[in-house]
Amino acid sequence: MPDSSPDGAAAPLSRRAAREAAARQAATGATPVTPQAESAPVPVSAASLPSAHAPATPVPAQAQSSAPAPAAAPVSWESLITGATPIVGSGPTAPHSPHSPGATVAPAAPAAEAAPADVSGSGFQPVPLRAPRPTRTDADATPENDPWLFSGDTAPAMPYSRGNTGATATVTATATRTATLPEEPPAQAPQRPATGTLDDLFSGSTSTDDIGHVPPPKNKKRRRIGGWIALGVVLLVLGGIAAGGLYVWNTYEDKIREVMGWEEPKDYEAGLANGETSVTISSGDTGQPISEALHAAGVTKTADAFYDYLITTDQNPIFQPGVYKLQKQMTSEAALAALLDPANRQEFTAQIPEGYTVDGTLQRLSEGTGIPLADLQAAAADPAAYGVPVDPAVAAAGGQPLEGWLFPATYTFDPGVTAQTAIQTLVNRTIESLDAAGVPAADRQRVLTTASIIQREARFEADMQKVSRVILNRLDPNNQETFGLLQMDSTAQYGYGELHAGSASTSDEAQNDPNPWNTYVHAGLPIGPIANPGDVAIDAAMHPADGPWLYFVTVNMDTGETIFSETYTEHLKYVKQMQQWCSEHPDSGC
Repeated sequence: MPDSSPDGAAAPLSRRAAREAAARQAATGATPVTPQAESAPVPVSAASLPSAHAPATPVPAQAQSSAPAPAAAPVSWESLITGATPIVGSGPTAPHSPHSPGATVAPAAPAAEAAPADVSGSGFQPVPLRAPRPTRTDADATPENDPWLFSGDTAPAMPYSRGNTGATATVTATATRTATLPEEPPAQAPQRPATGTLDDLFSGSTSTDDIGHVPPPKNKKRRRIGGWIALGVVLLVLGGIAAGGLYVWNTYEDKIREVMGWEEPKDYEAGLANGETSVTISSGDTGQPISEALHAAGVTKTADAFYDYLITTDQNPIFQPGVYKLQKQMTSEAALAALLDPANRQEFTAQIPEGYTVDGTLQRLSEGTGIPLADLQAAAADPAAYGVPVDPAVAAAGGQPLEGWLFPATYTFDPGVTAQTAIQTLVNRTIESLDAAGVPAADRQRVLTTASIIQREARFEADMQKVSRVILNRLDPNNQETFGLLQMDSTAQYGYGELHAGSASTSDEAQNDPNPWNTYVHAGLPIGPIANPGDVAIDAAMHPADGPWLYFVTVNMDTGETIFSETYTEHLKYVKQMQQWCSEHPDSGC
């Protein structure tokens, strides 16, 4: 603020200005003046300032009052500001004891400059201060354009000034200030690298200028969240690309391999066969289903390898139904050789021929599966468990209710198959054949009885259809030649128990036995089937050939040649032909 009010009256000094004035008075020994006299400049010489380096010599108290004062040692502003040289006020101060350690006696001020004794001092002890800013004459000046900072003709900068800015200040006793601008702008101090630390800053060995601008720490949590989001986006994109590529490969692998020339061989190389596996061949299986079965069992590399091999080599072998033991990773050539080798066929394959009775069928099942025969016979004692109706007449005659219901075929069973499971498999196959021939459920027992006779009397399909017609012609109520008697040797032999005696001819005992199966004694069909018929016999029972035949006889047991006749006289002629052949071939089953 200005040193005086607008009307010229001196403004009261501020606390800071008072301290600075007191310091100047103590240094110069000048008498305090009124504000009006403060405007006159007071010269200050170096000799009048006490020296901060002059040693303090204690003197007697008497000498202080009478002896002339020695010349005052020069003092400096630094000693005054730092307190190295005490400031003597205008009033009395606390006396110093000469015996106190380090005690000094301030030299007396010159007489011409001594302060009046009646002016009381404040006893002020100075503290380090900033360089006093001279009072500005321009009340409107601002710190930015204050010229006193850049004065080039003033005394050197005070030790407490901030930095080396090239500006010096001149202090006059009139408390006025002048400043001059340097002709050239001061050179900027070189920036030092921010190598300081916070500890250096607090200890005073460096300043914030040395440390420089320290940016605030980055938000690590936000940076981690952003990193995870970026990683998730990358993984999502890569996952979509991988999923799309996998779908395309799984869908079009064969075409891609074909286009790119990456096709793999369809067959394994020789020498890779290892381990053991089994393959089941059912009746009627050809190359394609067998090829697929081999691949499913791990024998061949692809489902078409075996079939393509048969086509390429122009082979069409006949495969026997059964379960075969093979190795894994075989070539198609080696697999074919193994399937054609009977030694590789496993023992739990059961082959039941057409025309076998229940007893013969159970024996074959036992041999093929390893199931004890007693277990199979016990399981066959309850036909109702397999859905077969029990005929009371058959049961009363001591017959087997399952007769005709155990279908003849080649069966393969898994290891550990039970007797009940095996028998149920054969019964289900019979029902399947009856349904295929169009047999109503109510006629199943009758058709099986007719078919069983056809199966035992003929060998070929054409003869089976003629035998079926003979049975129908003999059962015709208008038949006046046989009167409803079938007169079939197979029925008489079954009822008497010599069906498998190995002879086509019927003994007199069997022919005349009154059992309910003997068609020489009882008209019509026997009370039940006499064997297990196959598909051809069942179909022939439903579809007989057209003809007037009432008789037939096989004239050649080796070839199965059979001649059909309409009259009994004609039939006797062919009977003699059969007897002639049997006499020539006594060991041919006549």
